[in-house]
Amino acid sequence: MDHTPIKAQLEQTRTALSIREHSDPLIKCPTSVLALLPDYPDPVLELAHSKLYTYPFASVPTCWRRLYTDASIAKAMALVEEGLRLLTGANDTYHGTKRKRSRSDEAISEDENAEDEWLDRVVRILDMASIMAGAAGRHELIDELLQGLQEWWNEILPPRTKKQRLGGQRDAFPVTQHLAMSAVPMIHYPVQSSVAPSMQSFEAYMKSAQPRRITEALRHWPAMHERPWSSPAYLLEQTFGGRRLIPVEIGRSYTDADWGQSIITFKEFMGKYMMSEITDPAKLGYLAQHDLFAQIPALRNDIAVPDYCYTTPPFTKFPSSVTGGKSPPPPRLEEPLLNAWFGPAGTVSPLHTDPYHNILCQVVGKKYIRLYSPDQKDNLYPRGIEQGGVDMRNTSTVDAEATMESLDADHPLFRHATYVETVLNEGECLYIPAGWWHYVRSLSVSFSVSFWWN
Repeated sequence: MDHTPIKAQLEQTRTALSIREHSDPLIKCPTSVLALLPDYPDPVLELAHSKLYTYPFASVPTCWRRLYTDASIAKAMALVEEGLRLLTGANDTYHGTKRKRSRSDEAISEDENAEDEWLDRVVRILDMASIMAGAAGRHELIDELLQGLQEWWNEILPPRTKKQRLGGQRDAFPVTQHLAMSAVPMIHYPVQSSVAPSMQSFEAYMKSAQPRRITEALRHWPAMHERPWSSPAYLLEQTFGGRRLIPVEIGRSYTDADWGQSIITFKEFMGKYMMSEITDPAKLGYLAQHDLFAQIPALRNDIAVPDYCYTTPPFTKFPSSVTGGKSPPPPRLEEPLLNAWFGPAGTVSPLHTDPYHNILCQVVGKKYIRLYSPDQKDNLYPRGIEQGGVDMRNTSTVDAEATMESLDADHPLFRHATYVETVLNEGECLYIPAGWWHYVRSLSVSFSVSFWWN
């Protein structure tokens, strides 16, 4: 087994960590703490972790987020080095020098049968640095280390078949038999549709400030064919055998009382929520509004930003439900914001509105979407500032698919709200103008990508 590439990767990473510019936020951390960082990352990580919870997330000083990130990288490297010793049977000498043992080493050494358990821990630590601390200026370093690890690990392991990667299951998502979750409603007021319109035609649609369903615009995406996201085996392969961590929403909708969140491995998410039949909406899992493509660049290469996102939309006057009271409109985006939406049948995005123009692209499965114009706001009963100061004014209190009879008591005006609707199928896009309220329900296993721009 050739371990030269990963050893070289570790040396490059160690060198990058040791270089500190005058602008490096780490210099604001205590020097006594920084002195511990190279050889004793565990106590440094514990300290930085405690600091992340001392402040509101948006107010955590950059120095502590950077310390958490660098300590995570240092700990991950210690685990990789110990993993190499387990694989080669070498002593505690690395590159000719005696290295101090950390608690990371001891935890692995105690388990004689760890096999690749240490690798799971390495990936978890690095992903947590991205999720918890935003990687704090180390995105590229973490991406390179994870990519190098994955390439090296795939090289030294014997190739596995798709069936082996899926634990014997066939390489396809199950078709739900639960009618309440997969039922396709009758379309009474359809969204207008166009076949791959030109840029000029699309700009004309934007001026009308109406939603538009677009077909045959994703044929060139590798995610639709040669690198298919409809293949569970492919998705597991791109997420380092499913080791990558993702934030998952638990429950049917974020407005439900029993809704929650969890950070789990992609493999666990696939096995528990995507490859199993779930009949209780409260037990659904949804990877929702997550920038999966910044975290896993390999998947970003399977898609392309629609050209429509580089048009200049007409000026939009935003109501307070979109901007939050007296807040100004959102700042101009330099590049479109990408988010992934991946879950089983029955997952719901409740009726809400966003301050950006949106192209929602359906890669796998299908979704039912209902849309209301901004002038319908008074009929939609927006929420307010809720417990803990959370601003929910962009979300309706109405369950859009509930029966009118059940809504009349508390939401009598909702009966008069006008809307358009559509079923978005694989390979189709939906243009949602900024400020339009929209409700979304997955009718099958569904993988969508949203592109926000202004």
